Amino acid sequence: MGRLICDNISEIISDIVSDYEKGRPIDKQDIFGQPDRYMVREIIDKLNRIVYAGYYVDRTYRIYNTSTTIASLTEDVAYNLNKQITLALHFDENLKGKSEEELQLIAEDYTVTFMKKIPEIREYLDTDIEALYVGDPAAESKDAIIIAYPGLFAISVQRYAHVLYQLGVPILPRVMTEHAHSRTGIDINPGATIGKYFFIDHGTGVVVGETTVIGENVKIYQGVTLGALSTRGGRGLIDKKRHPTIEDNVTIYSGASILGGDTVIGKGSVIGGNVFLTKSVPAGTKVHVANQELQFDGDGIKSVDSGKENEWFYVI
Repeated sequence: MGRLICDNISEIISDIVSDYEKGRPIDKQDIFGQPDRYMVREIIDKLNRIVYAGYYVDRTYRIYNTSTTIASLTEDVAYNLNKQITLALHFDENLKGKSEEELQLIAEDYTVTFMKKIPEIREYLDTDIEALYVGDPAAESKDAIIIAYPGLFAISVQRYAHVLYQLGVPILPRVMTEHAHSRTGIDINPGATIGKYFFIDHGTGVVVGETTVIGENVKIYQGVTLGALSTRGGRGLIDKKRHPTIEDNVTIYSGASILGGDTVIGKGSVIGGNVFLTKSVPAGTKVHVANQELQFDGDGIKSVDSGKENEWFYVI
């Protein structure tokens, strides 16, 4: 280091260490008393190996039949998930005062409940794969969807996290979905309730809020936001329905924003690209932003007016 740094580094270190003594949340130093984000990622990877047994390979498992492989993975996930849930329960205000033994028993109960849900999660994900395959002509095969599609990865992680969210496990579900968010650009809150045959195409920039309810056979494209109308109420909005309800067989095209807990998109509706909606629409509605007039600069090129024949959605 240079002379100036050498002369000042001790004072800098002392100031930083002293700054930890102010008792703020940012000053906490108990790194072993909270869920481990890296272990959560490993749990997700191993859950994917269980759910999609023929698609995720771990070279450390040198086992030659499926049942033995799944047994090893299941025990591994159960053990590590139980540890992470136990750590997360320390952050549940409703469990303050519980002994470590009591928290461990609650964590074991949650772990068993989660592990028993895996066949049901697989049932839902199988329908999601079907929706992606049927709905995307660019999909080469269902194998390609499982191996390569970010939408399926994000949906898979959300379905794992949603079970833990429903059980009331703090922090851990959000750590899981934020891992998927960082990998895919798709942000689905673990609290969102999502039916079968869920289709996300491309996916980048998709946001689905905590109290969103999505029915079956729903398609959404990149840049869609299913969000809250306003968060000015802050923490007073906890446990309130803040995000929209999307009924069965709805398609929402890229860039659309649908906001508000009272907003319901009726069955079979089609929401066009870049639509901004803050009120409900009845079943079978087509919502479209009117085509804009285009102006081209250049000799002999005039403005192009959008006529009524170009408007195929109902305009709200």
